Amino acid sequence: MKYTVNEGCIGCGACEATCPEIFFINDEGVAEARDIDVTSELAESAEEAMDGCPVGVIEQI
Repeated sequence: MKYTVNEGCIGCGACEATCPEIFFINDEGVAEARDIDVTSELAESAEEAMDGCPVGVIEQI
């Protein structure tokens, strides 16, 4: 499974703080998800980051 960050990110950094192995703030100041498969070890924190997004722009793909 992978994640993506859709348009509308406000760059708050909550996802990066929760799961920096998957999410990061890019040079434009908005979040991106790394193009990697989420391992079982990271699944819980990645889902927590998705659920904690204040604008709901993170989705599992």
